[in-house]
Amino acid sequence: MLEKETINFEKTAIVGIVTQNQSEEKLNEYLDELEFLTFTAGGEVVKRFSQKMERPNPKTFVGTGKLEEICLFVKENDISTLVFDDELSPSQQKNISKIIDCKILDRTHLILDIFAQRAETSYARTQVELAQCQYLLPRLSGMWTHLERQKGGIGMRGPGETEIETDRRIVRDRIALLKEKIKTIDKQMGVQRSNRGAMVRVALVGYTNVGKSTLMNAVGKSDVFVENKLFATLDTTVRKVVIKNLPFLLSDTVGFIRKLPTQLVDSFKSTLDEVREADLLLHVVDISHPEFEDHIASVNQTLLDIKANDKPVIMVFNKIDAYKHLTIDEDDLMTEKTPRHFTLEEWKQTWMHRLGEQNALFISATQKENFEEFRERVYEAVRQIHITRFPYNKFLYPDYKDAVEKEDNEDQE
Repeated sequence: MLEKETINFEKTAIVGIVTQNQSEEKLNEYLDELEFLTFTAGGEVVKRFSQKMERPNPKTFVGTGKLEEICLFVKENDISTLVFDDELSPSQQKNISKIIDCKILDRTHLILDIFAQRAETSYARTQVELAQCQYLLPRLSGMWTHLERQKGGIGMRGPGETEIETDRRIVRDRIALLKEKIKTIDKQMGVQRSNRGAMVRVALVGYTNVGKSTLMNAVGKSDVFVENKLFATLDTTVRKVVIKNLPFLLSDTVGFIRKLPTQLVDSFKSTLDEVREADLLLHVVDISHPEFEDHIASVNQTLLDIKANDKPVIMVFNKIDAYKHLTIDEDDLMTEKTPRHFTLEEWKQTWMHRLGEQNALFISATQKENFEEFRERVYEAVRQIHITRFPYNKFLYPDYKDAVEKEDNEDQE
């Protein structure tokens, strides 16, 4: 009989600050996301700490009083990991480590750790290791001050630790080696992409955990790994998809996130090349998430960073089956109506209306709601790109409705 596997979650506390640029509401939202990231990495958040400050303390990120409060809580509750919502400077990390006796991580380190867990192929592992080495290099001096309390778990997977005298040289050499390795793989990936011929390429882009892989499986009848966790997909999956005899390539890419570490954008450059070289982007949005507009802005910013913001885009608003809006009672005259009170029909009349019927779709990938409409829209967009590229193929691929009619007639015969 198989033994039941028990997963031991690390006891974790998270810390964030309210500043002039970040309201309390915004901070709570970021901490919700940080908690989900911690859960994905294998931690259980038992406490949140927040403080109002004009700007982060350059020495310890939070004020000394707040740091003492955190230190006391960590000791009393046997907390093994403390995660800060913003990236800590090497000196901040070193100073906090001197005061608090547990692992000190920031959002960037946590994301890198999730990537280290999720990397399956040697290419993804190489990219993650490069990002980790670039992140660790300026922080090496702080990492060896606590060798006597070295631990495993969240934030400790990766390139490993060496003696302080040689560590910097070793890490620099490793970075140079990984960059060369990535250059070689980039060439191979480039050859692979060029071998795909002149087929139209469609890429799924979007925030992490919006349902891109689920949509990929539903459209491409493929078997891509799906899980309700952040960054379930790291390796780009490319599948040939045929809709009504029109073939095209569909690629599922790594999800984006707010405050995305710059090291990851750099090291995942070639994974993002799939997006850069795509003819059409399907921007998948989780409309059931209360902050989906922020997510759209983050994805658009990342597309701008990788110079892929000039491509035709179809907005695919996914998870309509899970969408719930707030309601106001008829006799409630005090509550002000906000976007969170909008029904789906009301949302369609906002800025989404300006996208036009052709560029905004509302679907549920798991329930296959409005899926025929989705297939039709993608077919028409791919067909348009294809016949612009090969005008003589126009007769091969009729309009979607004509293709459906033709199919129906063939079935009746």
